[in-house]
Amino acid sequence: MSLVELIAQADERGLAASGLACLDRCVPLLGGDDEILRPLWASLTDGAGTGDWSQGLEQARGKLDVAGTGDEAVVLAHRMLEAAPAERSPAGVRVWADACSVASLHIHRLLDTAADEASSVDARRKGRTEGMSPLVAAELRRQITVLEVLAGHGPAGLRRALEVSTEGRRVLRAVVSRRTRQLG
Repeated sequence: MSLVELIAQADERGLAASGLACLDRCVPLLGGDDEILRPLWASLTDGAGTGDWSQGLEQARGKLDVAGTGDEAVVLAHRMLEAAPAERSPAGVRVWADACSVASLHIHRLLDTAADEASSVDARRKGRTEGMSPLVAAELRRQITVLEVLAGHGPAGLRRALEVSTEGRRVLRAVVSRRTRQLG
């Protein structure tokens, strides 16, 4: 099943986790630490209160500079944070998850030193993977894994989704660090 199909079939929690995972993997571009989005992850559990998502989002926005300027990858990461819905409604998180998927793949494409043969990331999301660059391929796999784990395991899949996101954040942090050394 393609990423587009998985997003179309995901429930509210899966969509919120999908968008959050994309944002979480891009935290190195926002200057945040590894724990900055932890309250948002906690808000996706069964025991979370109805206002936990809004409070976690407000805290994250307060701690991260949301004025992203300059580098296109940084601007896209900031847009993901800014676009996060204040309330976790099914319609709101569906639009956000889809936009985060596109933005995160585009960010990975921008940061990859290898060329990606597709004219846009939309082809990748629909399942056309020939000639894909390694960083984009890994991000696509992570997005699919997060949605599949949550579809198959519900709230119990959150831990695995967070693990997948943490792995991707470490990879992107290394890419950003290498890029900074090369440019500086």
